[in-house]
Amino acid sequence: SQLSLFRFTVKRPLSTLRSSVDSKEIKKFQLLAHKWWDEEGEYAALHSMNDIRVPFIRDTLLSMSTNYHLGNPLSGIRILDVGCGGGLLSEPLGRLGASVTGIDPVEDNIRTADRHKSFDPVLAKRIQYKCSSLEEIVEESMETFDVIVASEVVEHVADLETFIKCCSQVLKPEGSLFITTINKTQLSYVLGIVIAEKIMGIVPEGTHEWEKFVPPEELQRLLESNGFSVRTVNGMLYNPLSRSWSWVQSKSLNYAVHAVKSGARAQSHTSDTPPERDTQQRSATAGTVP
Repeated sequence: SQLSLFRFTVKRPLSTLRSSVDSKEIKKFQLLAHKWWDEEGEYAALHSMNDIRVPFIRDTLLSMSTNYHLGNPLSGIRILDVGCGGGLLSEPLGRLGASVTGIDPVEDNIRTADRHKSFDPVLAKRIQYKCSSLEEIVEESMETFDVIVASEVVEHVADLETFIKCCSQVLKPEGSLFITTINKTQLSYVLGIVIAEKIMGIVPEGTHEWEKFVPPEELQRLLESNGFSVRTVNGMLYNPLSRSWSWVQSKSLNYAVHAVKSGARAQSHTSDTPPERDTQQRSATAGTVP
């Protein structure tokens, strides 16, 4: 998901904030770490997801900016890719000109990502990878990033509220947070786990736990209570026959969220302010591949 397993602990008085990563899960993903860049393998669906998630991120950010760098549209933007896996999303964002930091708690994932970016001298300069969980970098990275992407990650976290709080802490005021994840519905259980994992093998069996899937309403509530304004929620659908993703009206399976952190002055009034709504259709269209 970036198929990365973040486990969070609540900070206790007089103790340091630690990452409690699930070692069994980590071992599972370490076994697949060398397969990230096999476009026909276990991560094929994530490779093709780039066809819609990359334009969605790019076009949303461009619509909010007055600066446009021809050829490098995301130049000058600092992005944190949380749960970067082997770098499948970090690399295309780097090619668009962004300065990307990718973090993942699986050391072998970072090793794979580092090796792959080293083949491209431009990416080698623009992307930095760290073996780390999100809460481990909070102190050193307060309000550092313009953008956070957490693609196929939140369905793996143990404490979603802590995760969202950490995102808010490392994001600059008025920075953007992009999340893609899976809704918690009967349909997502049947298609996402029974069919995708057990029958068709689109993703490795045991990748997901349905109990951890997050309904968009719950995610929106958590975002708004932590100082974010939710701008866009778009449904996504994967077609295993064509191996392609498309934007759809229904959010009953996969969905993408764009939220903006409140500005410094507005933060104390966030809970009283209704979320701003961009025209969802415009953002959806912006991310759709013809």
